[in-house]
Amino acid sequence: METLDTAISFLLIVGLIVSPMAILIGLKRFEVNKYKFLTYLTLGVVVTSILTMLFAWWSNTANEMLLSHYGYNFDAMNEAEKFANVSPNNLERVKSLETSRMGIGWPIRAILSFVFYSPYLLVIYLIAFLVQKRSRIQSVKL
Repeated sequence: METLDTAISFLLIVGLIVSPMAILIGLKRFEVNKYKFLTYLTLGVVVTSILTMLFAWWSNTANEMLLSHYGYNFDAMNEAEKFANVSPNNLERVKSLETSRMGIGWPIRAILSFVFYSPYLLVIYLIAFLVQKRSRIQSVKL
């Protein structure tokens, strides 16, 4: 169960890292020259915001699935009832999962994550622009 959670989380993180580069490659392949930055930014914001929302939702859902798998009782009124079906060797893991559920909800977590992630879109575009410009300058010198 935890392996599935880790694998899906890893795929979503890889998607967040690779998607801006894939969008740039796609724009280059379709030869979008006019408004390239605006197109990249629009597509990048849409795709990465969807991936960020999916990642935040998945992390919340995976925690609930793991808690349910370990025998945690969500409808209990006190701690004794919550942890009644949890085996003693899984108790610490369940308590850490329960603690991670507290705090802000997954939609706010996704929004805050995207706020910190969004400069990555600009950095990738800037790096690609500089590499392309440098390769043009070197090809002119030859």
